[in-house]
Amino acid sequence: MSQKTPTPTEINLHSKSRELEIAFDDGSRFHFSSEFLRVHSPSAEVRGHAPGEETLQVGKENVNIKNLEPVGNYAIKIEFTDGHDSGIFSWDLFYNYGKNQEKMWQDYLQKLSDAGHERKLN
Repeated sequence: MSQKTPTPTEINLHSKSRELEIAFDDGSRFHFSSEFLRVHSPSAEVRGHAPGEETLQVGKENVNIKNLEPVGNYAIKIEFTDGHDSGIFSWDLFYNYGKNQEKMWQDYLQKLSDAGHERKLN
């Protein structure tokens, strides 16, 4: 975690709406859908081991967060209902995702479209 990254003051899992809400000590507050976090997992399964090795995640529209587990004082490990649990989400990562969430989401939707996939919500 960089010295300048704000730290979380609240972390709330809203299972019904499938959202993770994180408030930071600089006053920022972000709401992340479970799908957003799943498709942007920092795991090697999603990101690959090098640039260009990313795997487009499809069919994650209805995934939820099953469990949150602290990792030291710098991150949480998220277990999703589809069994994925190998990503460590640091405070830096959450803060960066929060600040860039809209662009990241639009890029993801475009990649799905370009690959011929359509999101199917239950």
